[in-house]
Amino acid sequence: MRRVSFLATMLLATSCFSASAELSENQLDQGKVKAGGKPVTLLGSGIKIGDQAPNFKVVNADFTPVSLSDFDGKAVLISVVPSLDTGICSLQTKYFNEKVASEYPEVVMLTISTDLPFAQKRFCKQEGVDKVQTLSDSVWRNFGEQYGLLIKDMGLLSRAVFVLDKSHKVQYKQLVDNLATEPDYAAAIASLKAL
Repeated sequence: MRRVSFLATMLLATSCFSASAELSENQLDQGKVKAGGKPVTLLGSGIKIGDQAPNFKVVNADFTPVSLSDFDGKAVLISVVPSLDTGICSLQTKYFNEKVASEYPEVVMLTISTDLPFAQKRFCKQEGVDKVQTLSDSVWRNFGEQYGLLIKDMGLLSRAVFVLDKSHKVQYKQLVDNLATEPDYAAAIASLKAL
């Protein structure tokens, strides 16, 4: 039983990496992100403040598809992390869950990563993450493509925070320039206050 799920996971990962190899480079954010002191190449379209946020397709813990359009008429904060099982990503997710979500209950809080839904579910249970919805871009890499955040040759998403108003126009974008650092929480919260 375990062997089958492991093989299925590996096949899924392989198909996703093949698909991402065909994406064009994100010209908008070229050279803005580093990992280990070296620049990384981001793939996909890239978006800027003032843009209408593109719809995307990800999955929740039960592999049910979720799209931005599911939150029509609601402001949305999207916290993007490379992997929940790393220290900074864990801190970022817990910060939005514990310190921000309760102060802004009218805002939908999402954390998106390429972690498999099983890993996200385990993380949330283990860390008590219950106000932020964790969503996986591991199946289609559609979010990473639409927002220009898929890191070439890594299959991970670059760390970022977006705030969308009720019409899903991008009011705030923070592309964290170093994958090993936390986002500027105060700036993200200030954008929520301005909604």
